[in-house]
Amino acid sequence: MARAAQHGSRPTIRDIARVAGVSKASVSYALNDRPGVSEQTRARIRATATDLGWRPSAAARSLSNARAGAVGLALARDVRLLEEEPYYVRFIAGLETVLAAEGLSLLLSVVPDVDAAVRVLRGWWGERRVDGVILTDLLADDPRVDLVAELGIPCALRGGIDDRLPTGGHLALTVETERQAFTDVVRHLREQGHERLGRVSGPRQFQHTRRRDVAWEEVTRAAFGRVQPVVEADYSSSGGLAATRALLAAPQPPTAVVYDNDVMAAAVIAEREELGLRVPGEFAVVAGEDSVLCRLASPAISSLHRDVVADGARSARLLLDVLVGRASEASVAEPRRFVARASSTRV
Repeated sequence: MARAAQHGSRPTIRDIARVAGVSKASVSYALNDRPGVSEQTRARIRATATDLGWRPSAAARSLSNARAGAVGLALARDVRLLEEEPYYVRFIAGLETVLAAEGLSLLLSVVPDVDAAVRVLRGWWGERRVDGVILTDLLADDPRVDLVAELGIPCALRGGIDDRLPTGGHLALTVETERQAFTDVVRHLREQGHERLGRVSGPRQFQHTRRRDVAWEEVTRAAFGRVQPVVEADYSSSGGLAATRALLAAPQPPTAVVYDNDVMAAAVIAEREELGLRVPGEFAVVAGEDSVLCRLASPAISSLHRDVVADGARSARLLLDVLVGRASEASVAEPRRFVARASSTRV
């Protein structure tokens, strides 16, 4: 008798492949009556599926007829940034936890800009290589959104501004909020005695940067009577260091800086002596995502925690809803949660 999936969870195609000793592709061929496996192997796979108690999910049944069995993600980012930035590995891990359970593959392409991403997406859809796509890092005026609307490509959009992007039909949207996260950070930093703050943002072409800019302006103006300065960077370690030097060169430099990602904050911690900063103590550092970089740094870096794996899983589930025809309201992501560590605590 085949061994059932662990913890009483619903058996997946991956479980069947493991027990039957075949690939996931072979399982898909066998269970969907497609060529590609021998009749003996097909019978063995089906027997294993029965023993495990496998039943096709609603999403898998809806996708089984003449579909590609794949979801597309075209990242429009500099590959050099991906060498440093842990965000995307975590986001993709979240996507895979959902897609793999449904027997769907992730088709990934990294391109230098959104125009290249548009060409990739158009090609995938024209060749029927994907059943839908996930868009992330949306621009303020994003041609990818226009493309999926024009062609009717099923799509999950990650990180829109409030309700300015359409939902329903072939689109689903994840909305993020920022005000409470910045409120908690500013309160903590003031409690530690900091009255001059700064922020190093990501590129302002992104919707999520503009959303954070609005929240930062509102929160710091309410707390200090004036907006605290922001310097734009590109999320890289070198960009974060250059932006920090620009803040420190001001006549009244900040004594605490909030960074929009972890790489830039970790770079400042690593180079604090060269920058002439005493951390912890006189200068405070707060990072934007709470990856493992924050916990491994010395001192450990305070951060605005976000569950990026859960964000990826949420995007995948939204797309599956679109693919099976379930109407989807805008999904509100969990707000980032402030976690205080040594880098922002006076000693």
